[in-house]
Amino acid sequence: MPIKSRIRTVPHYPKPGVMFRDITTLLKDPVGFRITIQELVNRYSGARIDKIAAIESRGFIIGSALAFQLGVGFVPVRKQGKLPAETVGHDYELEYGTDRVELHTDAISKGDRVLLVDDLIATGGTAEATCKLITSMGGEVVECAFVIDLPDLGGRKRLEGHGHKVFALCEFEGD
Repeated sequence: MPIKSRIRTVPHYPKPGVMFRDITTLLKDPVGFRITIQELVNRYSGARIDKIAAIESRGFIIGSALAFQLGVGFVPVRKQGKLPAETVGHDYELEYGTDRVELHTDAISKGDRVLLVDDLIATGGTAEATCKLITSMGGEVVECAFVIDLPDLGGRKRLEGHGHKVFALCEFEGD
């Protein structure tokens, strides 16, 4: 698939042993970026979606372009303290400590059908927390869409274990 070949791997970033999958090389390539968004548009153009919720920061790039093409609303999912108006949040566990994702209290309405978008699914902690936040606000998570799946890290299985559908344009196994 042409998308995977346009993603750069940066060894030992952000720490030794990690193979970082960098989508900036995909985004700077006009053909690669167009193919990425078009493949997602093709998948979701027939689906009933009210809003796209995208996780900061690279998810914003994919999610906002997709929301524009589908003609639906865009909702930014941010880390704690980054949104200016009243928020609701969900705390989740990290390997060492906790983190929190937040949405504005008026971002999701009861009954909204929401597509969750991010650049990559690794362990799935942030995506799972975001799904819980969306459903706690009365929204329904239609699917979780990613450019990249790292299946060895278990995020897809984690989300599917909670009843969520997961889609990714490409996978990087191992290393």
